[in-house]
Amino acid sequence: MSKRSAAARRMSRTEAVSAAQGAIVAGGRREAVEAFTFGDPEPVLNRRELLDLIECPHNGRWYEPPLSMDGLARTYRVSPHHSSAIILKRKLLVASFVPSPWLSRATFEKVVQDFLIFGNAYVERRDNLLGMPLRLDHSLAKFTRRGVVAGEFFFVPGGMVETPFRPGSMFQLMQPDINQEIYGLPEYVSALQSALLNENATLFRRRYYLNGSHAGFILHTTGDFAEGAIDSIKAALKNSKGPGNFRNLLIHQAGGKDGGVKLIPIAEVGAKDEFLGIKNTTRDDILAAHRTPPALLGIIPTNAGGLGDPVKATDMFYELEIEPMQPTFKQINDWLGLPAVAFKERVKPAAGV
Repeated sequence: MSKRSAAARRMSRTEAVSAAQGAIVAGGRREAVEAFTFGDPEPVLNRRELLDLIECPHNGRWYEPPLSMDGLARTYRVSPHHSSAIILKRKLLVASFVPSPWLSRATFEKVVQDFLIFGNAYVERRDNLLGMPLRLDHSLAKFTRRGVVAGEFFFVPGGMVETPFRPGSMFQLMQPDINQEIYGLPEYVSALQSALLNENATLFRRRYYLNGSHAGFILHTTGDFAEGAIDSIKAALKNSKGPGNFRNLLIHQAGGKDGGVKLIPIAEVGAKDEFLGIKNTTRDDILAAHRTPPALLGIIPTNAGGLGDPVKATDMFYELEIEPMQPTFKQINDWLGLPAVAFKERVKPAAGV
């Protein structure tokens, strides 16, 4: 057998089994070289996707939402970019709203906020003695549940007795979902992981400074020191932890040589968590999910070109995001049979102003 054929021989059955398990072992008389993999295989689709098959469970009276409403409420303030984008949309929609005898501006603002945060908004029709619509009230989407029977809704605050609404008196405004038609889901769900990572990076950096870990290093000393000098250095270094850790330390070694005291930082190396990179990347993900120009959120540009003309950014954002959202709220008119929701036409500022 030639050297070429010997090198290109087939793997034995034992070697094939080992290779299938993640290890490759070289056979032959030479010294074996082994390569192996770490960790178990990771699925492409996470197990949580199985919940999509369950849709919305119910207890016989009302359906539970596919995502925790309490969790969505807590993520509202998880990132300044996330909450600012929602507040910007809410303010622009409320500014263009025309109040009516049935729906006030304050009530409409609450409806818009619930719709943007939870993907659901609820209004209750209050009738007069003649059975005609008197006004529309807002019901918190965090605690409102859709009943199993068509037209029934329940107010289910945590830890308290539920309250049923009068059948047929509730209207649910929701953003459509691809897995179920009972509840809506907010459009920013795809950016929730980025928003949470943004918060985790900030919390890690806060703990990093509060713990005083940024003062960590190795102090390497050689040579002769006066009696008690090492104990004094130890006491000074212990006092550098915690509050007031930004202090200067003087070490005097009489007759010492160059390099007798070396400072080797280790905490800074261990704390390289790419803080700015994480913050900027997650910010871009959040703004992309909200489709909001950074110039409208007060973000300071990092390049010489800036973020562009904010007036043009406002016009583009209003035309592409706010105006298409206005007809969605007019669904209330179709349900009520009255023009409760109306918007005024936006007047663009004159050129050069």
